[in-house]
Amino acid sequence: MIRHKYILIVLATMFSWSVACTPAVADSYRSVDTASAQDTVDAMAAKGVRGATNLLTGWVEIPKQIYLTNEQSGWMRATAIGPFKGIGMAVVRTVSGAGELLTFFVAYPGFFDPWFEPRFVWQDE
Repeated sequence: MIRHKYILIVLATMFSWSVACTPAVADSYRSVDTASAQDTVDAMAAKGVRGATNLLTGWVEIPKQIYLTNEQSGWMRATAIGPFKGIGMAVVRTVSGAGELLTFFVAYPGFFDPWFEPRFVWQDE
């Protein structure tokens, strides 16, 4: 009798977890086929705006990386390494912005997800 109650409790717990976790998992599998037309257009617009923003603000990575290197490693390394990190990240952000802007109508990667994180230069890494 006690064993049956234990099995029933375990099954009820597993069922409630599966029901509770379904909305969180379902959103990660959105696609053009399962999303509404409005969600698809909104995601396309967000990708286009993100691409244009990153294309135009990629150069901001240079002072940002100098500042972050200074905070993490001190001013000597910020002076020596920060500009090179900034130039590298500026190139990456500018090229990815151009790519997102040119392909804003393509649901890649995922459901119009950003090519890399953080989405914008002013967001924390």
